[in-house]
Amino acid sequence: MPRQTSGHFTYANWEEREVGPSERYPRLGHASVTNTFTGGIEATDTTCEYTIAYGTETTGTFTGMEVLAGRLDGREGTFVVEERGSFDADGTVCTFEVVSGTGTGELAGLRGTGSFTARHGEPSCAYTFAYDLG
Repeated sequence: MPRQTSGHFTYANWEEREVGPSERYPRLGHASVTNTFTGGIEATDTTCEYTIAYGTETTGTFTGMEVLAGRLDGREGTFVVEERGSFDADGTVCTFEVVSGTGTGELAGLRGTGSFTARHGEPSCAYTFAYDLG
C-alpha cells in the first residue's frame, strides 16, 4: 500500500525565455525554476526545467523534470520527477511521477505520483505525493 505525504513548495526563482518565433501564438518557452519544498518532502533549491507551449498569453501546457535532493518523510536521498500540466488565467494544475531508477541513498527504489494546483499570485502551493520504496 503506498504511503501518502503532503506539504507545500515555494518558487524561489523563475527564469523564462521564448524559444522560436514569438510574434503570435502558439509559441514555445523554456523556464529554469528553483523551488523549496517543505512538509513530507524537504528539499531546498531544487533544479527544474520546463518546456512550455502557450496557446494564448494566459493558457497552455508544460512538461518538465525536477531534481529533488533532501528528505522524504525523514529518509535522505535524491530523486527526479517528471511533471505534466496545464494552466489558464486562474492557475496551474500539474501531476508528477518519479522517474524510474533515480532514487538514491535511503530513497533507492522510490516510485510514486503526486499533484498540485497553484493559484496565480500565491507565494506557495500545496502538493500531495503517494509513494512506496519497493
